[in-house]
Amino acid sequence: MMRTRPLKVALLGCGVVGSEVARIMTTHADDLAARIGAPVELAGVAVRRPDRVREGVDPALVTTDAAALARREDIDVVIEVIGGVEPARKLITSAFEHGASVVTANKALLAEDSPSLHEAAEKGGNDLYYEAAVAAAIPLVRPLRESLAGDKVNRVLGIVNGTTNFILDRMDSTGAGYGEALDEATALGYAEADPTADVEGFDAAAKAAILAGIAFHTRVRLDDVHREGLTEITAADIASAKRMGCTVKLLAICERAADGRSVTARVHPAMIPLSHPLAGVREAYNAVFVESDAAGQLMFYGPGAGGAPTASAVLGDLVAACRNKLNGSKGPGESAYAQLPVSPMGDVVTRYHISLDVADKPGVLAQVATTFAEHGVSIDTVRQQGKDGDAWLVVVTHSAPDASLSATVEALRGLDTVRGVASIMRVEGE
Repeated sequence: MMRTRPLKVALLGCGVVGSEVARIMTTHADDLAARIGAPVELAGVAVRRPDRVREGVDPALVTTDAAALARREDIDVVIEVIGGVEPARKLITSAFEHGASVVTANKALLAEDSPSLHEAAEKGGNDLYYEAAVAAAIPLVRPLRESLAGDKVNRVLGIVNGTTNFILDRMDSTGAGYGEALDEATALGYAEADPTADVEGFDAAAKAAILAGIAFHTRVRLDDVHREGLTEITAADIASAKRMGCTVKLLAICERAADGRSVTARVHPAMIPLSHPLAGVREAYNAVFVESDAAGQLMFYGPGAGGAPTASAVLGDLVAACRNKLNGSKGPGESAYAQLPVSPMGDVVTRYHISLDVADKPGVLAQVATTFAEHGVSIDTVRQQGKDGDAWLVVVTHSAPDASLSATVEALRGLDTVRGVASIMRVEGE
């Protein structure tokens, strides 16, 4: 039988995502009630600009006092879609202290301080759900937390930022430069007016920290994630990747070490073969590979951003949190029992694609090859082009520790015959 007294929900933030959450709660009210076992009532909406018209939101519910709304004793679930670290952290902690469960899409806060949030939820006997914090509508957090809880995850590899994937896809498909592709992404609404969080890899790094923490049962913070953006990627890099039968993607890579004693988390551009499934992920879509002992390879694909897709994930979490409230139960909490150390980027074993501007004279190739050998890095292939005293060497290495590859590059920069290191990119997925 359905309970007639509604579960009350507070919504903190009513922007692109929050307005979609409010709309779906209204238009799908009957379905949500049937799935939960009780009606859900939007009891308050905290905003910064109360005078703005919000279609489908009763103006009587709107308040600028988010703190008061979060600590109301009659609220069952707080949905936080404000973003940022503060005041979101204080609001979420206050909600837990006053008996509410929390659904959040706040990747920045989770990557910065998820342990304290989990501890506050546990102390109050409440739930913390955050499916929408990573890859929007794509079910990824729940499969890692629950469906694969009995398996051993070894690697999470994927495209988790739609803006950067759109930019790189345009550079690959049209030959556009980075600036042109970014302008198009901005015009279409994929990139913010200030795209720094996306193009410098901060957004993807926060998601990588969250995914690594769940996958490896280890606390991983944003500071633990090696991060590189794509602002230095050129049309020449894209063309060089094509000649290798590859494309360029900004990847989030979380790995367990071969001996199982440590983990790594990193975000950076990389060349991947056209035969790899991630190479075919176009436009602003996201896709993530999960590799585990028993399940093998799993791929999750779909829209990774946008109001409606993100709201879909938020509402899924809302249903789970409300069901738990009705049943007097709790969902999964933090699992950090493994406490594995996070190794630095220098320990990561990877391959490099290096483009060198060199003098076109005898002995240059031998000198470059010697430099690689001195640092213990084996060369896989070399391509040389030269004309009228100008020459380019494109070197692709075998796998080696990233620290060795970095030392090799620094040594190459010091050679008299090397005029410049034009491009450095890792090669993944082979």
